[in-house]
Amino acid sequence: MSDSAFSAWIGRSEEIHDQISRNLVKRIAATLGEATPAHGEALPPLWHWAFFQEPVAESGLGEDGHPARGGFLPPADDRNRMWAGGRLEFFTALRVGAEACRVSTIKHIEEKRGRTGALLFVTVQHDYLQDGQLAIREEQDIVYREPTPPKAGSGEPMTAGDWREAVTPSSTMLFRYSAVTFNGHRIHYDWPYVTDSEGYPGLVVHGPLMATLNLGAFCRANPQARLRRFAFRGLRPLIAPNPFEVGGRIAGEGCAELWVGNEAGLAQRAKVQFD
Repeated sequence: MSDSAFSAWIGRSEEIHDQISRNLVKRIAATLGEATPAHGEALPPLWHWAFFQEPVAESGLGEDGHPARGGFLPPADDRNRMWAGGRLEFFTALRVGAEACRVSTIKHIEEKRGRTGALLFVTVQHDYLQDGQLAIREEQDIVYREPTPPKAGSGEPMTAGDWREAVTPSSTMLFRYSAVTFNGHRIHYDWPYVTDSEGYPGLVVHGPLMATLNLGAFCRANPQARLRRFAFRGLRPLIAPNPFEVGGRIAGEGCAELWVGNEAGLAQRAKVQFD
């Protein structure tokens, strides 16, 4: 389809309300090995991805486990969906136990040709509000690509940083993260599907999970930093249970460079701006 064929989706918007339930927050904390924030405390960075997920019956899912396309998001039949990266601005923290809402708007759609075939890029803006106040503004980059062999390495080696943490992504961790984020994408928990249908050598670590672990490591290494912006971009998949590292370095005043990867090279790059 041409770019003009998708023009009807640009500007499309939806609003979802949710409660930042402490019961779900406890499950996120258990999944990530973190302490559980108390009622009224700030929700840790990127944990909001577990909320505002519109439930879809199994009959409304595609073969890959994602909601069938052509509703809020444009149709992209016979292509694999990836969350390629995004950018976030933090204005104030969402609070545990309170009601909140997410207003989502499709901002841009573009078809491109890459080395692996046709790519459809969709940019979605999410505004997260609580008590009428904008807490987070986020842009998500979603890419639909033709089925191709997964990328084994990035060609970008790991570098030494100011901090680093080791992660061993078990199948239980991936299942639990899929569960708390209500993510039905089968590449994260269905071994026969991910290996036979999408050609990966094993279960794929979620890009958002990598970003959450990465930003969490930054916050632990820099506890006085006040987050302002975070941007991340996926470079290649990571496969469980192969270990990987999250780490980074301070690149200048109020700026840090972060990365995720292993001996095969970088899998995700990120930048943080902070006070």
